[in-house]
Amino acid sequence: MDKTVTDAVAAIADIPSGATLAVGGFGLCGIPETLIEALEQTGVTDLDVVSNNCGVDDWGLGRLLSAGQIRRVTASYVGENKEFARQYLAGELEVELTPQGSLAERLRAGGCGIPAFYTPAGLGTPVADGTMPLRYASDGSVAVRGPAKEIRAFGGQDYVLETAIRTDFALVHAALGDRHGNLVFNAAAGNFNALCAMAGKITIAEVEQLVEPGEIPPTHIHVPGVFVQRVLAVGPVEKRVEKLTLLSPSAA
Repeated sequence: MDKTVTDAVAAIADIPSGATLAVGGFGLCGIPETLIEALEQTGVTDLDVVSNNCGVDDWGLGRLLSAGQIRRVTASYVGENKEFARQYLAGELEVELTPQGSLAERLRAGGCGIPAFYTPAGLGTPVADGTMPLRYASDGSVAVRGPAKEIRAFGGQDYVLETAIRTDFALVHAALGDRHGNLVFNAAAGNFNALCAMAGKITIAEVEQLVEPGEIPPTHIHVPGVFVQRVLAVGPVEKRVEKLTLLSPSAA
């Protein structure tokens, strides 16, 4: 039951090129930076990544983008990452944009064994009608469009069919974890981490503090160890701020 691994390189050593990967975090909040850095060092390529967004150019998933290691991204928005936008518009990267709530539910459904679900989100938009560009050509034309999704009415209201997401691996970050893989997140840093942990066939969690089984009260656990296969203790980590807003002295 002891799921701890000794170092980040060992934790991600079996992630191959072409793997599908769910990565927790929201921008720079709660991202598994230690595991991402280790993955960058391996040089694996053609990764199919599912994450809310790709953060910024030089941190988090932005590192893998800049290194050309990601082939496809499923996300809810491009965000502040200029390289993400450049690669998408230049036809170097395939991107499936999904409403944020739908993305969350697709990950949760994958972890719960639910193959698909209906939602009103995206109805009447390119998300549902098959006009969303997945990949551009180098000349700016659309090379690949997303498929038109099934629409079905319930109670007189139309809904869009969304499929669940299940990935080969998941990388998540937690404030606290034990050797059995039970995880606790710090406030908003939980964001997509719990959902990604559920969706991965093999989930690797980096934790800032590692404790012994039984030290975390059962009612405090956010993700039970049944969803986690490996635990890496990383200690305190650098936590960057994506957008820093300061109050001017005159307004104080």
